Amino acid sequence: MRVKHNLKLKNFIGRDDAVLVLENENIFWGQGIGHTGKALGEICFNTAMTGYQEIITDPSYANQIITFTFPHIGIVGTNSEDNESKNPVACGIIIKEISNISSNYRSTGVFNQWLKEKKIIGIQGIDTRSITTMIRNHGFINGMIINSTINKSIINEAIITLKQWKGIKNSDLASQVTTKTRYKWTEKSHDLNIKNINSIKYNIKTKPHVIVIDFGVKFNILRMLADRNFEITVLPAQTSYKKIMDLNPDGIFLSNGPGDPDATGKYTTPLLKKLLKINIPIFGICLGHQLLALSLGAKTEKMSIGHRGANQPVKNQEQKVEITSQNHGFVVKRSTLNNQIIETHTSLFDGVIEGLRMKNKPVFSVQYHPEASPGPQDTIHFFDQFLKEVMDKNRNAKA
Repeated sequence: MRVKHNLKLKNFIGRDDAVLVLENENIFWGQGIGHTGKALGEICFNTAMTGYQEIITDPSYANQIITFTFPHIGIVGTNSEDNESKNPVACGIIIKEISNISSNYRSTGVFNQWLKEKKIIGIQGIDTRSITTMIRNHGFINGMIINSTINKSIINEAIITLKQWKGIKNSDLASQVTTKTRYKWTEKSHDLNIKNINSIKYNIKTKPHVIVIDFGVKFNILRMLADRNFEITVLPAQTSYKKIMDLNPDGIFLSNGPGDPDATGKYTTPLLKKLLKINIPIFGICLGHQLLALSLGAKTEKMSIGHRGANQPVKNQEQKVEITSQNHGFVVKRSTLNNQIIETHTSLFDGVIEGLRMKNKPVFSVQYHPEASPGPQDTIHFFDQFLKEVMDKNRNAKA
């Protein structure tokens, strides 16, 4: 079978040595960067002007190719502190222009070399505005970057593969990125703001024990918990209720992660329903927020373009606006909320749900990323709130 598309005759030898192929048969020529090979994934775009290293290493980008709307990527180089995971799972990146000159006192490496080391396939020289406009007008689209051997046959094969690929919907990707074994986390933030961290005044004689269920947790979330003197145990996504309770936790944290929450919810919903019955404090972020909503009887749906950026305004219950960092392509459906759930935060971009809490239980969640320094500290209070809920629960139990 040969796919017909608008591939113009082109001399394959020259400056353009890479190609971006979309499932709608659009072709974009550019120059290969990073690792060589093929990258298949859902194309999304991120509007953040900074933080490209954190973005690329966020496990929530599994099976996705990231288009950066900011035109120059690589300006501040790379370093060992800004990775959000050890092994990035993002399929590839699309940028307008790469910078091979680093200008930052924290830089220890050049961006393109870092991409090669992390085996991230990329393409530059692309009109990223046109990609972004296409997604905004028509919704998410699947694509493939090829920056190895290219000919017409390979491009035709890529289009066939794209049309057959099932995509992210109905895919449980959390089970692919979660930790395989239990581990302890102790590392705190590199740039610790003591005044902010001590905003909750408690005399903590023993560290409260929090269980982090890892659906693709970011390192900075773990640091934020460590900053508040939690004892942190990170567990695989499919850990049983018994194994969790055997560790005698004081609180449960549900992490961010990739994929369709409906697919992951098949094994998390029974677990979370049991945890909800024992009245233990629970805090969820991003995918954790969605999985918590599913366990409470709500439903989720895939968004046409998603929210991915560092300057997204959200309104809270006090009618105050918080500037947030976000990365999600699914959302909780408002029409499915029941009287157990209170909506606490709402997007000022498109009105979708950005935060929830349960009535009369120490359970709450947010769709965005308070650990990612939006605002820069507009939303860091969620970690203080979680500490307060845990400490209050322990104090009441002792009383």
